[in-house]
Amino acid sequence: MPDPTTQVTAAEISRLAGVTRATVSNWRRRHPDFPSPAGGTDTSPTYDLESVREWLSERGQLPEATPEAELRIALRVALDGRALARQLLPLVPPLAGLAPERLAKLAELSEESLGEELVGALGDDGELLAVSDSAARALLRCLDARGAETTLRILAEHLVDATATGVHTTPRGLADLLVALPHRVERTLDPACGGGGLLAAAVAAGASYVLGQEIVEDQAALARVRAEISAPDGEVRAGDSLRSDAFPDERVDAVVCKPPFGIRDWGHDELAYDSRWVYGLPPRSESELAWVQHCLAHLDADGTAVVVMPPGAAERSGGRRIRSELVRTGALRAVIALPQGAAPPPHLSLQLWVLAPPPKADPPPILFVDASTEPHRGREIDWKAVSERVLTTWREFREDPEGVEPEPGLARTRSVVDLLDDTVDLTPQRHVRVATVLDPGRHDALAQELRDRLRRTGNALVGLSDELLWRTAGPEPVAWRTATVADLLRGGALTLYRAKPTRQLALPDAGEPPLVLTHHDVRTGEPPSGSLHDKPVDKLIPIETGDVLLPETLTGPVTARVAGERDAGSVLGPHLFLLRPDPERLDSNFLAGFLSAEQNIHGAAVGTSIQRLDVKRLRVPLIPLERQGRYGHAFRRVEAMHTAANLAAKVARELADQWALGLTTGALLPPEEGS
Repeated sequence: MPDPTTQVTAAEISRLAGVTRATVSNWRRRHPDFPSPAGGTDTSPTYDLESVREWLSERGQLPEATPEAELRIALRVALDGRALARQLLPLVPPLAGLAPERLAKLAELSEESLGEELVGALGDDGELLAVSDSAARALLRCLDARGAETTLRILAEHLVDATATGVHTTPRGLADLLVALPHRVERTLDPACGGGGLLAAAVAAGASYVLGQEIVEDQAALARVRAEISAPDGEVRAGDSLRSDAFPDERVDAVVCKPPFGIRDWGHDELAYDSRWVYGLPPRSESELAWVQHCLAHLDADGTAVVVMPPGAAERSGGRRIRSELVRTGALRAVIALPQGAAPPPHLSLQLWVLAPPPKADPPPILFVDASTEPHRGREIDWKAVSERVLTTWREFREDPEGVEPEPGLARTRSVVDLLDDTVDLTPQRHVRVATVLDPGRHDALAQELRDRLRRTGNALVGLSDELLWRTAGPEPVAWRTATVADLLRGGALTLYRAKPTRQLALPDAGEPPLVLTHHDVRTGEPPSGSLHDKPVDKLIPIETGDVLLPETLTGPVTARVAGERDAGSVLGPHLFLLRPDPERLDSNFLAGFLSAEQNIHGAAVGTSIQRLDVKRLRVPLIPLERQGRYGHAFRRVEAMHTAANLAAKVARELADQWALGLTTGALLPPEEGS
């Protein structure tokens, strides 16, 4: 097992440290102790890898030495990270099958013994000979410490460039929902399986036999390895499912699929007479309807297909005929609208189409569910709430299609006759909407209550603006001596903390994982709402009462947040600065108020198209702690006034909306003329 060169280029150093190449160039110029070139040319020097790692480690620039980081480093510094990931991928199943004691022992062997022992354990299939000792050891340690799924996820980072190929990972919450909708998943097919995420979710849901096909070779290889580990009887093949179906005779219990959207070159001409088009030949611009019929063709008599669809497929005129046939025959059972951002593309509210072979009796009604308005945790989708909403209604419908009670704005069944009009529009939001009928007496009582709330919030707002609470500085403004945050950090008056985003999930040793205070929470003033599963960070930094938090990116007015009791116990999210003042030297509210000053923020902004905050350049007045406390009290009043103003505006908008709703539904009448 030959080891690759131990010399790395500047580009490889930048990948190793997670910085830009310009940063590495600055290090070379500014730091005399930066390792000298060990080879290469004058224009493209190379450096000894161990010397570079030692230099980076001394300055805290080297990623944390975890098994995951070690494997990522091995892939980063490889001459071709993708090629190395391809070589390591087929080694995962046999290594993962070794006893934990054997795996740990292999990971600690010397370089002289490692290659020979691996060949003895796995056999010489040619793959081992091309893998370096350092890469093999990193793979072994990651498998031993973190398991096969984490190891595969790290390899997948180097297998596919999602921006270049359009390949995306199906979010775990969406995958779990898809495999929960069929009533049986023992035999499951995904004809566009990507890296195997839906197949893995099906195995977790009870599938014992999974089939997958994927057109992208690297993704198919990844899915094949996942299937080999979790479902030994499964099979994954590379290829185009529409043009060259790898399983033409297979009929399964469940088909789950998130097909590629908007593909015009899907085989329209050569597949014009294909037997799968039972419901009509899909138009060239409606590839998604080809996937729907492909999935239906693989179901057994009692099977279920769940297909992720773009919202346009429910209403575009080109697909009207096929939608009509799916409805008329009873093949379409439900259409479910998902929250925006449930899966790429993030700007669309995607839909789930639930399908089954047409019944022999009269077709049942079709269920429409609008889960697009389910609440988010900050900006993250609350998949637990979405799944509960969808699955509760779907199971009720499956048991008694005719007995589902409509829930205005959320769920409703429609008969086949109701849907077969000129458009056959299957958009859930249009079918769950019902006309608003208001009780005039109740509506008037609600309007009265809102008027009372507006009066109270208005009085509170006026009270906060009492001129007796403020004093003028005189003919000239007060001037202070100031210090930068950098100065205060050096003097120990402040401590700065950052939590960087990472793909590596950091969790506490015991107990429930804490909530994450996100960039969105700080901007909106909301309580901590993030999850470590959705917002993984490189280290857990607990937030304490009195900490001052600032967003990194400048997208509108910036207000520093002083952590209160509701924030304590959560952890710092990415893209935030946390400044922890020494309470004997700095008042938190005083600090937050001056850090938020517009001229202060403007002077510390860097960048052009995307402006970021250089927090160390912010300036703070140097005044005694007692006077800081008075300023802090005043800044708290300013914050209270902002809160009262927002509340008053919210109540006023709600009152205006209720007036408009009452007038347009007949519950309220305009005043008599002259009144």
